Amino acid sequence: MQWCRPCEHVVFYPREVCPRCLGSNLEWRDSPGTGTVYAFSVHYRTGSPELMDRTPYVVALVDLTEGARLMTNIVGCEPDDIGVGMGVQVTWELLADGRHLPLFEPSTGSHGDSSRR
Repeated sequence: MQWCRPCEHVVFYPREVCPRCLGSNLEWRDSPGTGTVYAFSVHYRTGSPELMDRTPYVVALVDLTEGARLMTNIVGCEPDDIGVGMGVQVTWELLADGRHLPLFEPSTGSHGDSSRR
């Protein structure tokens, strides 16, 4: 993740200046890759026929431990098992072009409030 050195603020999405203090003394730091589900939606359709085998899929907003909020997919569990406040950790999907896509899966033993949809 990108951080501003003077004000110790996470800068997400990456940019050339800090949105908090407008400083340009930025650095990259390793992320623990953990967070909690802020909100999510289960999708049963996709606009692309070649992705139908991936439904249902979950789109979520995840609050990362370092303070940024990221839109992502939750994988590795049934949609009914996902809840607001559930702990998640990053997992990586290798794409055909060699890039890696960050996805999130439930942290071991973590449960959110699945009644909050």
